[in-house]
Amino acid sequence: MKRIITLGLIMLAASNAVAQKTGNSLKKAFKDKFYIGTAMSLPQINGTDVKSDQIIASQFSSIVAENCMKSMFLQPQEGKFFFDDADRFVAFGEKNKMFIIGHTLIWHSQLPKWFFVDKDGKDVSAEVLKQRMKNHITTVVSRYKGRVKGWDVVNEAIMEDGTYRKSKFYEILGEEFIPLAFQYAQEADPNAELYYNDYNEWYPEKVKTVINIVKKMKSRGIRVDGVGMQTHVGLDTPKLAEYEKAITDYASAGVKVNITEMDISALPSPWGTSANVSDTVKYQAKMNPYTKGLPENIEKEWENRYLDFFRLFIKHEDKIRRVTLWGVTDKQSWKNDFPVKGRTDYPLLFDRNFKAKPVVEKIIQLTKEKK
Repeated sequence: MKRIITLGLIMLAASNAVAQKTGNSLKKAFKDKFYIGTAMSLPQINGTDVKSDQIIASQFSSIVAENCMKSMFLQPQEGKFFFDDADRFVAFGEKNKMFIIGHTLIWHSQLPKWFFVDKDGKDVSAEVLKQRMKNHITTVVSRYKGRVKGWDVVNEAIMEDGTYRKSKFYEILGEEFIPLAFQYAQEADPNAELYYNDYNEWYPEKVKTVINIVKKMKSRGIRVDGVGMQTHVGLDTPKLAEYEKAITDYASAGVKVNITEMDISALPSPWGTSANVSDTVKYQAKMNPYTKGLPENIEKEWENRYLDFFRLFIKHEDKIRRVTLWGVTDKQSWKNDFPVKGRTDYPLLFDRNFKAKPVVEKIIQLTKEKK
């Protein structure tokens, strides 16, 4: 294992030296293809994670806030907004001439408790919920009008089987909550791009429902510019062919595709695995096998997986608006704690020492290959 780690460090150093010598960067490589972006955490937004900020400014052309623009942080109490972190996030993007994305306006999760209930704790009426949605969307989008270039208007409303998630938005307003959200956002900033964003968005029934929603909104004169495909993936799933089909299907509905929240886990999936209390230690070890670094064969498999996805993105660059990584370094990634707490994962393009992994230069070289 020591030899593997040492070899990996040498490769990383060589990769960074090449990038510095040639002046290569992801944003330069993809300048004429699509935006290449990352999510920003609060330490990065507040300027306390200086090394990450340097990477973001030099490597990426687009940013999205990881958390600070979600409703529970922007409007923790009804009518009382907190914009300090979001303001700093937008200012960072403007300073570095980036394509700024707002995430997210309407989502059933990370939402303040007051949003759905009256003073007695009972569900509010449809009219009250509509007004609360409109007030929130209008206030937030209007504040950043002309500055935030695209909004994830609705997030994660459809299940893998194509049915609507039974959220409070759906229970109180039915299917209409989605077009209402897009209508309010469109009215607040007619020039901002508006997106529907979801995970596992390559499931066939989910694709059909999302396309149906897009077409219905367009027929009513409600603008929807793109579909965001959250790309939290592993080494085995999804199959590249089913992912590609989703891209082409969404594009055929007249919208751009946003590759959002991208990270590739190198760890085994715990889904479908159960563990008795007596087996906890054994289970934890099985789910967290690479605490000292990736074995060479797994690192190669992980790298090839990234390259396969980026070849696909380049192949369909006419359909893709942006590709956004969900974080900068492995240390920052949420995958270290999901779905099993305390794991050590390696899902992003920069390592825990803020160094570009060899795959970064290889991705850059992909942009120079002839189709």
